[in-house]
Amino acid sequence: MKTDILKRNNVRVKGQGDQVLVFAHGFGCDQSVWRKVEAAFLDEYRVVLFDYVGSGKSDKSQYSTERYNSLHGYKQDVLEICAALELKNIIFIGHSVSSMIGALAAIDQPELIDKLIMIGPSPRYLNEPGYKGGFDKEDIDELLEMMEVNYKEWAKYLAPVSMQNPERPELAEDLEKLFRSNDPIIARQFAEVTFNSDVREELRKVTVPTLVLQPKFDAIVPIEIGEYIHSRVPNSEFKIMDTMGHNPHISDAEETIRCIREYLAK
Repeated sequence: MKTDILKRNNVRVKGQGDQVLVFAHGFGCDQSVWRKVEAAFLDEYRVVLFDYVGSGKSDKSQYSTERYNSLHGYKQDVLEICAALELKNIIFIGHSVSSMIGALAAIDQPELIDKLIMIGPSPRYLNEPGYKGGFDKEDIDELLEMMEVNYKEWAKYLAPVSMQNPERPELAEDLEKLFRSNDPIIARQFAEVTFNSDVREELRKVTVPTLVLQPKFDAIVPIEIGEYIHSRVPNSEFKIMDTMGHNPHISDAEETIRCIREYLAK
């Protein structure tokens, strides 16, 4: 069973130290996005990396629409990985939708997670009266339709929007390749689950210390969302990063590392 779970999610454990950092990638990506960041912590921490089922080198045969029809299926992946490795008191570092997956895991098992670090998180991507999520329903419908009709064009469109940093086009090119490496059918289903999720009512149940990191401009998640999460997660800190785009761990690894280190040093 343990071997099956580790193989299912392509789990890798690196580094040394008693404290464990678990890095969780966002939608459309895999564990490779942490390459520059995780390297900075290997001397002091044990680092756990994994791919959600359907991403990266995970066992895609283990994917089922029933299990992964909500964020709770992905949360279960996280809890099962931690159980298989017999982890305790972890620091969970999640990007984008993984921030909310980590929050759900912390609600389920607060004794498992010592601290949460959220990078570009959003509990709800859809705009509603009194809430600016960043997308109208029509935007999401068009995005999902584009993924279904022409997945490669979707990847080509979204990568530069997500990455920003037009002066470094290689960043968007690499992200586009990463998007295109995913199974289009699974990726579309993950997108639908991600963009239609709503974790707002759960935020007040998060009791573990939490850091919310928000780039100063993010085309996917408005800056107000970071403030919204901070106002609702009781034991949280909010920091605006001096970086552009939805992927600071890729585009600005040094600042991301510094923000994480400063928080962990407190």
